[in-house]
Amino acid sequence: MDGERIIIHCDMDAFFAAVETLHHDLDPEVPLILGSDPQNGRGRGIVSTCNYAARKYGIHSAMAISEAWRRCPGAPIGEGMYMRSTRGLYRRASRKVMEILATEADRFEKASVDEAYLDITSKVDGDWDSALALARELQSRILQRLGLSSSFGIGPTRIVAKMSSEENKPAGIHMVRSGEVMNFFADRPTREVPGIGPSSANRLAEWGIETMDEAYAMGELALARVTSERFAKWAIRVVEGETSNQVSPLRSRKSIGKEYTFDKDQTDMQIVIEKLAILIDKVVDRMRGMGISARVAEVKIRYAGFETHTNHRSIPVAMDEGGIFHRLARRLFAQNCDFDRPVRLIGFRVGGLEMPDTKQTTLDWEEE
Repeated sequence: MDGERIIIHCDMDAFFAAVETLHHDLDPEVPLILGSDPQNGRGRGIVSTCNYAARKYGIHSAMAISEAWRRCPGAPIGEGMYMRSTRGLYRRASRKVMEILATEADRFEKASVDEAYLDITSKVDGDWDSALALARELQSRILQRLGLSSSFGIGPTRIVAKMSSEENKPAGIHMVRSGEVMNFFADRPTREVPGIGPSSANRLAEWGIETMDEAYAMGELALARVTSERFAKWAIRVVEGETSNQVSPLRSRKSIGKEYTFDKDQTDMQIVIEKLAILIDKVVDRMRGMGISARVAEVKIRYAGFETHTNHRSIPVAMDEGGIFHRLARRLFAQNCDFDRPVRLIGFRVGGLEMPDTKQTTLDWEEE
């Protein structure tokens, strides 16, 4: 995996909502919110996900369903459409998407049900124009065969590819060649970089550092004085395009996890989420104590009757940042929990473990 690589990141656009829209032949311009029963604004559950029309109201996954109703009420008060998720549909659609993507990759990594990384270096013989053509072809195939919209990012590292896929959403493609990485980060807010959370970005701003090129201009030694040596070294490597370019099928089973079994099957999802947060803190504390970081987050849900489901999501670089894993886990739970079924067990696990010489953490300050 040495030398320059060409990495594609594919991110499906509002995937769950898009699948439901197709399946039920809904109007995509009508706000669609998936999740718990809102009970006319009195519901205690959370939003699983929503379409772009609903996002215009500021609604997002893991938001309290009552807050979503306040922002965009359903009939007869407002135009919002509230539905339960149909998880079997998503798994089938995801499998079809991944089959399309995997056939064109030298190395393929399913990051989650709606995200994937592809190393296509050999496939396109190192030619960036061919990489752009391939991304367009893959995007077209997904739309024509499945009726689903997707966005693609192309870059020499996982971070750049991931960030590029967000540039022109929805249905966009953005490419950053290896020689364009520094320009890509010019005037780029630090908050947009995976691994720099809102609290860390605010702390950097207190030192007058609001963009990645400002951080780079300080130089590693000066930046280390206001952050940490580890963060400073990593930030410089990000801007220079020297962070991880490895795509892996994630076959490694090395992991750290914690589980909790409720005394009685739990129907209050807020209590389940609170317990999940405690498990995440324990896992992150153990990671830090062992001096390692992780690239994969997994949430395990066991329902009454012992039916068990696990769902994972990978991030561009390994890290030991609690705030990142809390956000990942809440999103995984919100999008995959069947709110109609009592939960017997909740678990959290991290994988893709790496040692300090290759891992990435955010600032040494604690995230909120």
